[in-house]
Amino acid sequence: MVCWRKSSTAPPLSEQQLADRRHKRGWLAYAFASEAFVIVSLTLFLPVALEQYARDNGRATPELVKPCTASDVPSDAGCKVNLGGGWIDTTSFSLYVNASSVALQTLVVISMGAIADRPYYRKRLLLGFAWLGALCTIIFFALPSSSKAWPLAIPLAILANVGYGASFVSLNAYLPGIAARDPAVLAASTNDPAIVEDLVPGDIHAPSVPDEEKAVGVAPTVASEKSSNEKDESGAATATVAAVLDTSVAPPSYSAALSRAMARTSAHGIATGYGAGIALLIISLIPVIILSGSTLALRIAIGMSGIWWAAGTVLTLLWLGTSERGDKPSVPREIVRAWVELFSMLRLSEMKKLANTFKFLAAWFLLSDGLTTITATAILFAKTTLHMPSTSLIALGALVPLAGICGTLLWPIIQRRFLHWSTKTMIVLLCSLASLLPLYGSIGIPLERKGVHGGGLTASGEMYGAAVFFGLLYGAFQSYARALFGEIIPPSEEARWFALYSITDKSSSFVGPLIVGAIADATGDIRWAFVFLFGMVLVAIPVLLSVNVRRGREDALRYQRA
Repeated sequence: MVCWRKSSTAPPLSEQQLADRRHKRGWLAYAFASEAFVIVSLTLFLPVALEQYARDNGRATPELVKPCTASDVPSDAGCKVNLGGGWIDTTSFSLYVNASSVALQTLVVISMGAIADRPYYRKRLLLGFAWLGALCTIIFFALPSSSKAWPLAIPLAILANVGYGASFVSLNAYLPGIAARDPAVLAASTNDPAIVEDLVPGDIHAPSVPDEEKAVGVAPTVASEKSSNEKDESGAATATVAAVLDTSVAPPSYSAALSRAMARTSAHGIATGYGAGIALLIISLIPVIILSGSTLALRIAIGMSGIWWAAGTVLTLLWLGTSERGDKPSVPREIVRAWVELFSMLRLSEMKKLANTFKFLAAWFLLSDGLTTITATAILFAKTTLHMPSTSLIALGALVPLAGICGTLLWPIIQRRFLHWSTKTMIVLLCSLASLLPLYGSIGIPLERKGVHGGGLTASGEMYGAAVFFGLLYGAFQSYARALFGEIIPPSEEARWFALYSITDKSSSFVGPLIVGAIADATGDIRWAFVFLFGMVLVAIPVLLSVNVRRGREDALRYQRA
């Protein structure tokens, strides 16, 4: 447990320190607001509600004549809905909607990357997209599946997802600066033991850092002429990974302190968001139980997450610092510049300059897409194959983030006290363990054919254990990955790089849902998707192992100065 140790003669906090704390609270407040939408709607109720919208308006296979909701249609009968003149399996419907939302989200987050790097625009973009997503989510209150306008659920779900993903580009861009203002990092930058003793959390002792992660003698110099002359959102001189002090050589402890601060701040954000999601899930039980898990109950739960999202964002408005300084470039010009720079970044000659950053992005693309798709697939699998009721789905939805909080807090303790492994190695361990879940689900294919009920996720009771197992790994994976990426990107370009990172973040997975949807359409059994997901995660691990973090830090600083 982290405890604060303060000297009895410690001076009162300065105005700058108070501003830093308020700024960090504003950052955490948005995790509290938005993660409730992810856990309650995006991961749980929205996929189920979209499937239910389609089922309420679909026709039973193979005749495609009787409504799927007719009393004489078996609950396990296939169901397809007609959209645009074509028939789509209702189980695949929500996966296709998700893939479509990601296509739009990709265009948006790349277009806004350069704009979000401007202090003047960063907070404004975060708030604007947050309230767009929250409004679209709230509208589900007024959209019954019996209405002829039910297909509006498609654009509403798409825009809600885009709003969340785009707002998180801005939020993640704050992480390196917040970590750089952490008292432990400031103490390490001066190498002053007295400062460490008085200002730093008591339990900050780091694991022994492997050679590839040690400080490399690169000076944490001012990131750019702009950042040296402007005040950032917290009111301090712009503080990024490479802009805490203007010294010729970084103290040996600086790199390790910054890495710990990144991971700690990221973990606090994940845990805060998971806690909010669990609280709202418990509240959501009320309408779901009263209304027996009907489509109306799902709509109410989704709408509640939108209200929570919008209300919590007000705290971010009040606490997260902003800046009126700096230039205010033309938005259309910045959008064009963002795409020009993207194509420039993706040139082979440029990718070689940041080889380790792009290797990590490739691994992240596969791992995040695969692990996020596991959550969506598991919920649909539990509903359509195991026929678990809505109350059980809520229980599953609560177990994952609850275990996620535990995992996010426990894995760093295990790392620090027992394993003494680097952040990259911890990610490899977590992903290797996570790959066992789709492997276990794949074992159920032959067992199900033999009529065995038990093992391989053939019994509904196994889903609870699977939820706890996956949750213990998934939250920590997200925390470690975001922290590691923040270390190997060019300073002062955080939003642009986190825009690429967000393309396959938890709201943005698209290859997995698209292929899983096609598998479900082709086989009529979503269980086969577990085979694909196991392979997707397994392929990414060697790519991640090839990343040299120390070299990645060096290359990022050289790239920024070039």
